[in-house]
Amino acid sequence: MMDGPRSDVGRWGGNPLQPPTTPSPEPEPEPDRRSHRRGFWARCCGCCSCRNVADDDWGPEPSGSRGRGSRSGGRRTDSGGSDSRRPVSRGSGVNAAGDGTIREGMLVVTGVDLLSSRSDQNRREHHTDEFEYDELIVRRGQPFHIVILLSRPYESSDRITLELLIGNNPEVGKGTHVIIPVGKGGSGGWKAQVTKASGKDLNLRVHTSPNAIIGKFQFTVRTHTDAGEFQLPFDPRNEIYILFNPWCPEDIVYVDHEDWRQEYVLNESGRIYYGTEAQIGERTWNYGQFDHGVLDACLYILDRRGMPYGGRGDPVNVSRVISAMVNSLDDNGVLIGNWSGDYSQGTNPSAWVGSVEILLSYLRTGYSVPYGQCWVFAGVTTTVLRCLGLAARTVTNFNSAHDTDTSLTMDIYFDENMKPLEHLNHDSVWNFHVWNDCWMKRPDLPSGFDGWQVVDATPQETSSGIFCCGPCSVESVKNGLVYMKYDTPFIFAEVNSDKVYWQRQDDGSFKIVYVEEKAIGSLIVTKAIGSNMREDVTHTYKHPEGSEAERKAVETAAAHGSKPNVYATRDSAEDVAMQVEAQDAVMGQDLTVSVLLTNRSSSRRTVKLHLYLSVTFYTGVTGTIFKETKKEVVLAPGASDHVAMPVAYKEYQPHLVDQGAMLLNVSGHVKENGQVLAKQHTFRLRTPDLSLTLLGAAVVGQECEVQIVFKNPLPVTLTNVIFRLEGSGLQRPKILNVGDIGGNETVTLRQTFVPVRPGPRQLIASLDSPQLSQVHGVIQVDVAPATGGGSFFSDARGDSHSGEAIPMASRGGA
Repeated sequence: MMDGPRSDVGRWGGNPLQPPTTPSPEPEPEPDRRSHRRGFWARCCGCCSCRNVADDDWGPEPSGSRGRGSRSGGRRTDSGGSDSRRPVSRGSGVNAAGDGTIREGMLVVTGVDLLSSRSDQNRREHHTDEFEYDELIVRRGQPFHIVILLSRPYESSDRITLELLIGNNPEVGKGTHVIIPVGKGGSGGWKAQVTKASGKDLNLRVHTSPNAIIGKFQFTVRTHTDAGEFQLPFDPRNEIYILFNPWCPEDIVYVDHEDWRQEYVLNESGRIYYGTEAQIGERTWNYGQFDHGVLDACLYILDRRGMPYGGRGDPVNVSRVISAMVNSLDDNGVLIGNWSGDYSQGTNPSAWVGSVEILLSYLRTGYSVPYGQCWVFAGVTTTVLRCLGLAARTVTNFNSAHDTDTSLTMDIYFDENMKPLEHLNHDSVWNFHVWNDCWMKRPDLPSGFDGWQVVDATPQETSSGIFCCGPCSVESVKNGLVYMKYDTPFIFAEVNSDKVYWQRQDDGSFKIVYVEEKAIGSLIVTKAIGSNMREDVTHTYKHPEGSEAERKAVETAAAHGSKPNVYATRDSAEDVAMQVEAQDAVMGQDLTVSVLLTNRSSSRRTVKLHLYLSVTFYTGVTGTIFKETKKEVVLAPGASDHVAMPVAYKEYQPHLVDQGAMLLNVSGHVKENGQVLAKQHTFRLRTPDLSLTLLGAAVVGQECEVQIVFKNPLPVTLTNVIFRLEGSGLQRPKILNVGDIGGNETVTLRQTFVPVRPGPRQLIASLDSPQLSQVHGVIQVDVAPATGGGSFFSDARGDSHSGEAIPMASRGGA
């Protein structure tokens, strides 16, 4: 068990790099969930914390005893994610008296057809036909059709009422008990109209409110005649899921671009970017929001937090809860963060290929899943937001600042010889950081802040005492309005800070010797709409560098920071320019880093240069320096010269950590004018890709085979190698244990899968071992419909295959 949220060595600046204590994959039980929930809402959302003690909407945790201290093996993962309980007083009888007697003249409902199949009009019109569910799934603010089967033909004098209920104690005033009289105007946008009466069948068009609570509702029908009142008993097959609706102009999550909706709501896969600004890597992520069980998992997340049902119609509150619940701190949420480098008690974050396995594990066991880092938190968050109907995208910020003291600067400290003082460097610059944008109006803010909102589930700093972040208007970040909720100061600093280099003086004080401007948030990217290209969205977060608007934004934000006069002691002599160069190196090979010095003055300059090389986590936390070079360079006026540092594989291999990243600290002193040179340059060692080849055509319901080829780039044996394979509509998450792979050896393996949905699909694979990670590959699979059309669901409901031992098809040498 970790000592606390800041004990993770690879994550927090100022921690020494040493063998870590492995975090526990199973958090401790919560002794009092009800009181814990109330504390959360008091901190996260003041309006939601004001509740009566008797308010059963707060409700016990779903499945009763299903808590941190016990596992429940009986939960139905195919339907129970929201709240499968039904009010005991409802549905047990068939008439108002509750005695089960059907009197002559009563209008009896003999059945209901919700027209819920994927091929029916409802699912197609509501863009929910890709969900691998048999239940009716609709989006709020948009009508749907049902057929009520009666014991006799419908008469205009008959009184029929539809009822939708959610929560443990549904109440009309809270929107958790919705009553819809057929043929009469309802309240808040709810109504039901007769479209056709044919014999004993009654066709209805049902309108839902654009502000409706999202979740899984129980559904019943009541009839009232002179002979008495009849109620259709509750039936799990008649439960209705209601989601947010970005197609509805009256819904505050409305998106006015169809191509945006196709990408940010309906696309089941995407690209996540990582690495460094100069060496951008990309990986395909299977969001899988329509896979069977995922919707239940997303609703279970809200249940698990104890979110009041009455607040679940507000996307601001829902997205804020999701940002808190996707990480496990405070609330035993979905993912346990781990930046230590030791993942022996769980899964290396680099090994995940999608969200489905993670979410289904959390739904099935109730335990937080080990382990995640920022791109995993963001990938899962995109899945949850899209699944619930919010337009969302995964965003990567390169050179992302982690400002620990609200100074809006990244402060880096050096000793008298310009050697880094890591114990003082609590601020850190992440090589990259991944978060989410989601689209909504912000009625809780002044006008002008609708649109993209930042939601960040990676636990970094607390917000109102809990580890969550957002939603924060991107527009408020762009203009430096750090007083806007939620968490704007932290996000502004992530994309706008300067790097300030401080040198310790002889008297122990520190002096600013260099300010590296435009170093933070210089590139912010996401996957482009309709393609796998990378889109630069920096302009949505920042005004053009150097523009009047950009300067005003920084000044506005800095006025609210803790060091408004930080640049007062800055020196400005800059005769010598410095540029760091690193070759594009591959893991397992030797490399060379070099520094180019240029004398821009008309006089000779003598530079004393120091190069310090260390490994670094992508979070900016560095290891000990394992190689250094010192050199004095004399530059003629206008001349340039290189200082090179060769690095052999055997020198860096023992020190490598996640992502294969290294940090070069360069510092120097110009003898003639006292100019101080300082630069930090991060680069990474590239890892190979997996090569995937489809062997034959892919057809729904028919077995298909894929071949995976991998060559070990290292001269050492990879032990305990694990492959993961996943693709929505193609393959449920599958784990393949392949044993050891020798140094520089090539291996080939083949796997079969049965597509369950037609159309273009992405099959994604990854490889992980203690010696090598961050290896993945993807192939597009165009799946033809089965003969006669339709989908094939027999495999879609099965459990993921875990731990299967796979023999190699072939092995080859280097």
